[in-house]
This record gives sequence, structure tokens and C-alpha cells, in this order.
Amino acid sequence: QVQLVESGGGQVQPGGSLRLSCAASGSGFTLDYYAIGWFRQAPGKEREGVSCTSSIDGNTWYADSVKGRFIVSRDNAKNTVYLQMNRLEPGDTAVYYCVADGSIYRPCGSSWYSRPYDYWGQGTQVAVSA
Repeated sequence: QVQLVESGGGQVQPGGSLRLSCAASGSGFTLDYYAIGWFRQAPGKEREGVSCTSSIDGNTWYADSVKGRFIVSRDNAKNTVYLQMNRLEPGDTAVYYCVADGSIYRPCGSSWYSRPYDYWGQGTQVAVSA
């Protein structure tokens, strides 16, 4: 019922910035009611939670590896979530996925990175190299 489409990936030099977008759609979908997360997976590595944001309690969570460099924002009117990535490092190279909780009114919580998510986008590639 819910579709997520990521965009904005590409190749960037270390220290550069990218902004990823996640456009959500679906019958009666209201972005403000859903917890939205970003995950990434690099070749040969386990999937890693990047962030989770929810308007239910107004909290946004970040992985320690990106804290202070990445910022999540949302435009509820456009059903779009953004991941602003600054001071990118080679270790940020991965496919980035936007995810959504299938239940409304559920905040991310302190264990946001391990909870299941019902909806996933197709992913967008981010490559950080000189």
C-alpha cells in the first residue's frame, strides 16, 4: 500500500555533501503519522541503521557514526523525507534505503535500529571517494 522511492545518490568527494530524498505515496498516506528511517548497506557489510524520525514524539535518532554530520528533515505536505549528508567520508559509501513503519502513531523508540519496518524503497547508491 505504501511506496517509497529514494533519489539523490551519487558520487562525491570526501568532505562533500549530498541530500537524499524519500518520496512516499499510498492511498490515504499521511507522512506525519509514520516513523521513517534510513538504513544503509555497504558491500560485504551488515545493514546499518542510519536514522529514524517521527512526528509522534518529535524525536529523531541517529547512528553514532553519522551523528553531527547527517540531518533528517521532512516535508509532510509533499510526503517527502530528506537525509542531508554533510562531511561525507569513504565509510559512508553504501546503498541507502528509506523505510517506514507500517503502524501509525508509533514512535521510533530507543531501539529503532532493530525494529522491523514494513516498507522499503529500492535504494540509492552513495559513493564517497576522491
